[in-house]
Amino acid sequence: MTLPPLSLYIHIPWCVRKCPYCDFNSHERHEDLPEKAYLAALLQDLKLDLPFTQGRTIKTIFIGGGTPSLMSGEFYQQLLAKLEDLLTFDKEIEITLEANPGTTEATRFEAYFQAGINRLSLGVQSFNDAHLKGLGRIHSAAQAERAVREAQAAGFSNFNIDLMHGLPDQSAAQALEDLELAVALGPTHLSWYQLTIEPNTAFYSSPPVLPVEDELWAIQQQGAEYLAGQGYLQYEVSAFSRSGLQAKHNKNYWRFGDYIGIGAGAHSKVSFGDSGRILRYRKSRLPKDYLTPRPSFRVGEEDISINDLPFEFLMNVLRLRDGVEATLYEGTTGLLLSDIEPKFEVLRREGLMHPTRIQLTEHGFGFLNSILERFV
Repeated sequence: MTLPPLSLYIHIPWCVRKCPYCDFNSHERHEDLPEKAYLAALLQDLKLDLPFTQGRTIKTIFIGGGTPSLMSGEFYQQLLAKLEDLLTFDKEIEITLEANPGTTEATRFEAYFQAGINRLSLGVQSFNDAHLKGLGRIHSAAQAERAVREAQAAGFSNFNIDLMHGLPDQSAAQALEDLELAVALGPTHLSWYQLTIEPNTAFYSSPPVLPVEDELWAIQQQGAEYLAGQGYLQYEVSAFSRSGLQAKHNKNYWRFGDYIGIGAGAHSKVSFGDSGRILRYRKSRLPKDYLTPRPSFRVGEEDISINDLPFEFLMNVLRLRDGVEATLYEGTTGLLLSDIEPKFEVLRREGLMHPTRIQLTEHGFGFLNSILERFV
């Protein structure tokens, strides 16, 4: 096994209001944020995880949440300066911060950019005020557009817009209008994904009425065709980008790369080339527990078993339109490709898989979930 590229994920667990569809580790802010204490905790958390870097360069950093844009520019200036002291940053490192249009202003974007953040992911979700209200978002369509303009003025030329489709009472025309309004703002990347109802959410307890399956399929087909015509290539199930501007951080996940996660509820995956071991571990979820770790920040860990590795690998790489080179399987799992080759051959005969790469055909891509079930 060879060590794959390494990324860093940083979790900011607070938000203004919990959205009814959200199953992420986010907690409503009821008082001033403990920026100083959380900064100290993040750095101590990372110091304990430093042996897992095994001397590797950090290729990407992603700051997610929660709502990371609740934290001040000064917080990120201090954080990134300290991280660069502890880690080796790639010369072309991608540093992404998630931002909520309802929690930002021009001066904050400027401070983020000056701190070294060079990519934004703006959680717009819709440009329709009625749909935003139904999703529990704290911003309006006008605020979303203004946030994009302010981010661009602050220097952010590389940014993603998050959009949902398949919303309650949303027509195909309205879903496409969201895309048109987003494209008009000139993002380099679009994350366009269907609303799903997840356990432990308000929507799960009181489900809204969603569009029927035929309508959802029509929205997906028409939306993908529109984005292709606008120069956005679909390189992953729900990710579209301008040429050469794919999300490096997420792509490392999908290529079964390694990542160290710090912050409340953060998850990590780390490989060990000498032993072939692949470890997953996670940190305390509740902010109050994370800020007072006893005896450490880590609350659970497990090795990925040899039996589960093929599925874990394929669950990620088959999401990519272009798949991956066949050699990546043995390089990142330490397993023999010949062990799963018979299943690949069946998929090829059925017209679902590329003849030489670990990649689904255009037809196969539409049956991703059922194909993955064959490797469980």
